[in-house]
Amino acid sequence: MGYDSTIDCTPRPFGPEGRRLTRTVVVGGVKIGGGAPVVVQSMTNTDTADVASTARQVGELWRAGSEMVRITVNTPEAAAAVPRIAERLAMQGVEVPLIGDFHYNGHQLLTAEPACAEALAKYRINPGNVGFGKKKDSQFATLIELAARHGKPVRIGANWGSLDQALAKQLMDENATRAVPWDAGRVLREALIRSALDSAARAVELGLPAERIILSAKVSGVQELVAVYRELANRGDYALHLGLTEAGIGSKGIVASSAALAILMQEGIGDTIRISLTPEPGQSRSNEVIVAQELLQTMGLRAFTPMVTACPGCGRTTSTFFQELAQRVQEHVRARMPEWKITHPGAENLTLAVMGCVVNGPGESRHANIGISLPGTGEAPSAPVFEDGQKTVTLRGEGIAGEFIELIDAYVERHFGGARPA
Repeated sequence: MGYDSTIDCTPRPFGPEGRRLTRTVVVGGVKIGGGAPVVVQSMTNTDTADVASTARQVGELWRAGSEMVRITVNTPEAAAAVPRIAERLAMQGVEVPLIGDFHYNGHQLLTAEPACAEALAKYRINPGNVGFGKKKDSQFATLIELAARHGKPVRIGANWGSLDQALAKQLMDENATRAVPWDAGRVLREALIRSALDSAARAVELGLPAERIILSAKVSGVQELVAVYRELANRGDYALHLGLTEAGIGSKGIVASSAALAILMQEGIGDTIRISLTPEPGQSRSNEVIVAQELLQTMGLRAFTPMVTACPGCGRTTSTFFQELAQRVQEHVRARMPEWKITHPGAENLTLAVMGCVVNGPGESRHANIGISLPGTGEAPSAPVFEDGQKTVTLRGEGIAGEFIELIDAYVERHFGGARPA
């Protein structure tokens, strides 16, 4: 089926907080779209057939703040393991929706393992590899019918690296007949958009409600991703999952993902995100969750954990103490946040400052809920502490770090300690 790109291209309406209004999709109790807060998700990199290691990593991602976790379901053994993983997580008190990631053989696996189909909160299918040739339509239909039967939402996730080649060729042929042909990049972007939208329309025809469909169309280039999602947002009201695919390792992956997703979310586009980082050797998979949270929090879209403002240092700050304290404070509040989330709701909105000298230190500390201005090179060996704009105490000596952290804990207790677990 085709999609007429000349119609329905007016921007979607905006909600009261500047977000483009999309349909609400509920995934395992988590609301996506419809004005709900942007949801953070991540993905395991374990062998799903290994129940223990997969459940362990899902738990780690959940504790880091991932609100949904996607797992690969690529073999009969992996499919059979899914309900056991779900059961183990439930026994551990890990309440997170599991998303099954299917490529090539999802129709077979879900048919053969109904317990897997039931245990998953959502299915992710790729229209570029759900089937090929004559089998494509029937295998896609099987997946959608299974989702409808089990009452599960579906993410139809097109990807630049596994684009529907038949559709791409069709659009290339159509482009050749234009009076002014598009460049190849625009044609391929259109193929990616059409792949997602046409598949969604077909899913609705097959009986899956539009309220159970999320779309994504991922590429690995920042400008291409922005162009694709702007067009997706203009052409429909499906909830959208954002992510720069194969973003890269280290700072490159963080910067590229942040650049692309920040532009789109500033325009009100995007209902759930993943930062697809290549883990550095020995680095926790949970780092991608922290990056996603910090992106949303620095943009003012959500709050997850107290954020620390810290000076970058200069010739006035030859000591490394302010750097060490900033790191220690950030690690402390992040470690306490799972408990505070239950016992001290609102603590995630706390603002902190660790400053290194007299130039901006007192002023920046006054802007925070609680801040400390450490002595720079040649300054008097004292560190004034400010709470809500007022100087409260001056710290001196070897125990400044521990004393400042105690002051933070006391501030949290005073201002956010009204709730207690039942």
